[in-house]
Amino acid sequence: MKLLPERIVCLTTETVEVLYMLGEQDRIVGISGYTTRPEIARREKPKVSAFTTANIDKILALKPDLVLGFSNLQADIAAELIKAGIEVHVFNQRSIDDILLMIITTGRLVGASEKAKSIVENLTLQIAEARQVGNSLPHKPSVYFEEWNDPMMCSIRWAAELIDIAGGEDCFPELSQFHSAHERVVTPAEVLERMPDIIIGSWCGKKFQPRDVMVREGWGAIPAVKNKMVFEIKSADILQPGPSVFTYGLKQLETIFKQWGKIQ
Repeated sequence: MKLLPERIVCLTTETVEVLYMLGEQDRIVGISGYTTRPEIARREKPKVSAFTTANIDKILALKPDLVLGFSNLQADIAAELIKAGIEVHVFNQRSIDDILLMIITTGRLVGASEKAKSIVENLTLQIAEARQVGNSLPHKPSVYFEEWNDPMMCSIRWAAELIDIAGGEDCFPELSQFHSAHERVVTPAEVLERMPDIIIGSWCGKKFQPRDVMVREGWGAIPAVKNKMVFEIKSADILQPGPSVFTYGLKQLETIFKQWGKIQ
């Protein structure tokens, strides 16, 4: 009798990363073409989906006993697979706590609860250490995090929380709680009004251009622009809500904030 899923399709990169960390990668039979980590997964595993679209026939041909997805944006894919008789689990992690819970749940699904717990304990320790370092800054820098430029969108919840952990303060805290990107749209005038000390761009799917940001009308008065505190963190490092946001995104925030602290 089969007690655990043996053939798993992952529709986003986060669960791929977790399964490899758990040593359960042999269960993966298909991944998203947007999978970024680990790099070996891109070479080893068949690509069966993008983000909001998927090759349903190709997924079904792999005979998965579990498909792992992420967010309401994959609801239509999930519905098609469910109608075809496939078991589907769709995560919807939007915060640091949600990300840690996703790791725990993935571990339970494949019978690797203790390994998952150990990963979460290590990440929790890493978070605590980063917060301690952040507390040593002269004061909390105000940070404008730009997820997209047209229209301008500010930080999603877990990015805002990472900023807080590293010792900063998201300059649009009232918007970061919203799931939908259109609810986090801001104007150049609103950013100018908040006068951020640091600007971080992470344009999902394309390279952030600091120069284009710095020449926006009136932005020469913003402290971040005056002091050349405008940086890119690649979307794969901070906008994919899995372990990488800690091992890559948080680390880069710490480096940026440390650099800012030296000019205070």
